Amino acid sequence: MKLKDIISRIKLPFRQEKELFSSLRAIIGFYPHNIEYYKVALTHKSSGQRNEKGRPLNNERLEFLGDALLDAVVGHIVYEHFSGKREGFLTNTRSKLVSRETLGKLAEEMGLTELIQSNTSKRSHNSYMAGNAFEALVGAIYLDQGYDAVMRFMKKRILAQMVNIDKVAYKEVNFKSKLLEWTQKNRVKMQFDMQQQTTDQQGSPVFSFIVKIEGVDGCSGQGYSKKEAQQLAAKETLQRLRREPQFVEAIFAAKSERTKMEEEPTAVAPDLEAEKEFIIKTDKPEKTETASCQTSAASTGKPEGADLTDEFDLSDITHAPVELSREEIIAAAEAAAYNE
Repeated sequence: MKLKDIISRIKLPFRQEKELFSSLRAIIGFYPHNIEYYKVALTHKSSGQRNEKGRPLNNERLEFLGDALLDAVVGHIVYEHFSGKREGFLTNTRSKLVSRETLGKLAEEMGLTELIQSNTSKRSHNSYMAGNAFEALVGAIYLDQGYDAVMRFMKKRILAQMVNIDKVAYKEVNFKSKLLEWTQKNRVKMQFDMQQQTTDQQGSPVFSFIVKIEGVDGCSGQGYSKKEAQQLAAKETLQRLRREPQFVEAIFAAKSERTKMEEEPTAVAPDLEAEKEFIIKTDKPEKTETASCQTSAASTGKPEGADLTDEFDLSDITHAPVELSREEIIAAAEAAAYNE
């Protein structure tokens, strides 16, 4: 091999690294200190790369770190930008800014996707690869130059130049939540049914869902995750609700039919007399005179007024006295007092 070819091969990695330095400078706004962090951040697991110890080398760990940092940094920025806004508004705005969809679009606009090392046969239509790489890039910036560098990157490079934070905050993107709010307000039943699950030409899973409101078919949506498919189905269904009065009428007609069936009695009302069946009935002698009761009690050897059953002792309860005169009542009271 000629000396010129050897020198050319030695220079090639340095030339590629110099190009990576320049590309990253254009993307993040400054030159990296340790380029190795950024190389890992741009390595997707499908590339099959391994480190010197034979372990898989990819950006998943940096993605985890970047995800946590984005929550903190963007939360701080949103908190300062929207002074006086409530927690729910701030949380919703941050969620929109750090969503995989938003980060994926940013990665494409910045040219970050062109630097990702991956298996080209599985690269297309992977809707999460770009967003994951963006998160990993944030993790690399943190390890390379610290938290303040991440804050400057998000504040001056992203939110100042590429994203209108006010438009993002007031844009409704959670179509599933919006549709659920409409159905709850109108007291109609809604569900998402999965129609099918397939794979595309690259082997990525594809999900298809349809919205059903009161059993009436709405619109369907297809995506590379269940959440994405349901969001698209909800979005199309909301648009149809606005465009087609007949669709709304069909829903409320189905609701009316359901509620009518639910309101119709399904059985005869229960007989309240049946509740008395717990009382044990016994044959009792007809009540005649006090003498007959005394005779009956005496024949059993129990005091007057005692019950004839063995289960209960009712000896303290007496029959109602015969009506007495005032003098007789006083005499009986005095006699009782002396007997004590």
